[in-house]
Amino acid sequence: MKSFRQELWFDTPTRVHFENITPQVRDCVRRSGVTEGLCLVNAMHITASVFINDNESGLHQDYRQWLEELAPHEPVSRYLHNRTGEDNGDAHLKRQIMGREVVVAITGGALDFGPWEQIFYGEFDGRRRKRVLVKIIGD
Repeated sequence: MKSFRQELWFDTPTRVHFENITPQVRDCVRRSGVTEGLCLVNAMHITASVFINDNESGLHQDYRQWLEELAPHEPVSRYLHNRTGEDNGDAHLKRQIMGREVVVAITGGALDFGPWEQIFYGEFDGRRRKRVLVKIIGD
């Protein structure tokens, strides 16, 4: 069995950001040499997310609006977590909703997606460098 590990690094200019990372993950699959296996992609920070959905800008705006309604950033005093000196209590909740990781099957050397599926990095406390782990195992 083969194993491949790669970190993808992101430094988003805004607090909340969604980025399609499917091309980078596909490149990892290609470089791994795995033709049948699994690809794990996970955010290695507790205020960021990895999720699968459609690459459609309206949907991404809907996510931003929906998440802000569920866990508004302000007032920052509403979150007990922010008593630690942070201002990102909302980002932790948003990450919990959107998820930490995805696992995608690799079949025939390619990500085995359903129609329209793409992998996204979701950032909820940006403006600093963060990483995503891509771990691939298989034959």
